[in-house]
Amino acid sequence: MQSARFSISIVVPAYNEAKRIEPTLRVAIGFLSGLNLEYEIIVVDDGSKDDTVDVVKNIGDAHIIIATGEPNRGKGYAVRRGMLMAKNDYVLMTDADNSTPIEEFKKFYDVLPADIVIGSRAISGSEIEVRQPLYREYAGKFFNFVVQMLVFRGISDTQCGFKMFSREAARNIFSRTTIYGWSFDVEVLYLAKKLGYSVKQIPVIWRNDKDTKLKFFSTAFAIMRDLIKIRINNLRGVYSSTSKR
Repeated sequence: MQSARFSISIVVPAYNEAKRIEPTLRVAIGFLSGLNLEYEIIVVDDGSKDDTVDVVKNIGDAHIIIATGEPNRGKGYAVRRGMLMAKNDYVLMTDADNSTPIEEFKKFYDVLPADIVIGSRAISGSEIEVRQPLYREYAGKFFNFVVQMLVFRGISDTQCGFKMFSREAARNIFSRTTIYGWSFDVEVLYLAKKLGYSVKQIPVIWRNDKDTKLKFFSTAFAIMRDLIKIRINNLRGVYSSTSKR
């Protein structure tokens, strides 16, 4: 890896992650400390009812910033808040369960400079180390089919929680988002395309966490509702003022 010429902000949305977030953050700190770059880790607590905030505070690392004080509003809102707080050249969102190992950032590093780089579990070179239950895999494929039909084509995996944005792209996109539930990723990538940002897809390692908070049937309904909302927003001209700021 060559000498870095940029700085990186890591955004970690967290809701009731007291049991999983500490090892994720410690691994991230260890990895990032070994790179020749400036970094910050922004943990956005989405109204946790457990000890998530105390666990993060007790790590006691100066690179960690904790954003609290909000009621539970959804993962999309937490990511949005972190993205707009970030001060560094690039902003990487990643999940509190480390489902895509932070070490996969090396692959993103190698394709910079870029507007947006996203991890994909659906292209050649990706590796699923721990698979989801079969019904979730088929549901994911159906979801991607619906995204392709209703919203946009060309991105094979919109839902992998490992995405990086230039600071400019992050601010221009996330300042316009309206969806805060599980399908916020689709709106984000839709806005990226509307704004003319390039999106690079990189194959990544991914591991399913058996303790995932995603409740299949209620989440599936919410995702379909949000996809329809994106379509309606577009028809109503909500996204029409998409010149870069």
